[in-house]
Amino acid sequence: MQKSRKRKQVEVTETRQDPYPTHSRPTAEECRGIRDELLALHGFPPEFVKYRNQRLKHNMTRDKNSVPLDMNEYDEGEEESVLDGLVKTVLSQNTTEANSLKAFASLKSTFPTWEHVLAAEEKCIENAIRCGGLAPTKAACIKNILKCLLESKGKLCLEYLRGLPIDEIKAELSRFRGIGPKTVACVLMFHLQQDDFPVDTHVFEISKAIGWVPTAADRNKTYLHLNQRIPKELKFDLNCLLYTHGKLCRNCIKKGGNRQRKESAGNLCPLLNHCEKSNKT
Repeated sequence: MQKSRKRKQVEVTETRQDPYPTHSRPTAEECRGIRDELLALHGFPPEFVKYRNQRLKHNMTRDKNSVPLDMNEYDEGEEESVLDGLVKTVLSQNTTEANSLKAFASLKSTFPTWEHVLAAEEKCIENAIRCGGLAPTKAACIKNILKCLLESKGKLCLEYLRGLPIDEIKAELSRFRGIGPKTVACVLMFHLQQDDFPVDTHVFEISKAIGWVPTAADRNKTYLHLNQRIPKELKFDLNCLLYTHGKLCRNCIKKGGNRQRKESAGNLCPLLNHCEKSNKT
């Protein structure tokens, strides 16, 4: 048991280290500038508004200047449990947002409680989430999370994470098989209102294109570097906007061909100037 705790402490320490300490980008000014340019181009993505308002609600006691977006236009809704958020994030892996939301809704309508999910055969869970893709893998992952939770905590609940420091939260979530850095970061940012910066394919490709990380960087090292460089107060908005821009703009991501993508505002991508600057340095 002591050995396991030491291993976790080593992992947590490693997450603090910047793999590219001499790479001085992005600067705070760059982050703020790109946030503002993408916000002017796209507006704030509606699908993330409820999470932004929840964050601002949590932060109001610390920052009295924070004001939620128009609550008449966007309903904040009931705050999801951390366990709901983790499972929803697992279901979002390697599929579209629409399919993952359908899979989560199907899972919740098929099984009234997480206890019912744990008691069910994996095949039944697979059938409930099949529309989200990779059903066998995701069903096994969900089942393992619930089994480990019951064994370690005696109940199917992750709300205890809300009171832990961010490094301890990372260690707790990472112990579940199949839960990697991106999933952990998404739960931290969207469901625990923490200042973290997940790196999905869109964020990763754009970060390389505009020179925020070395061209040889991988996704994990990009995550570690960007979390060191991007100011905490910009992480949420910038992440949501980069993700959205990566989905919508062909100019930024070389992997074209997705018929659902549309050109950004008359083919004028505000990040092209940043790509050109990166190529010159």
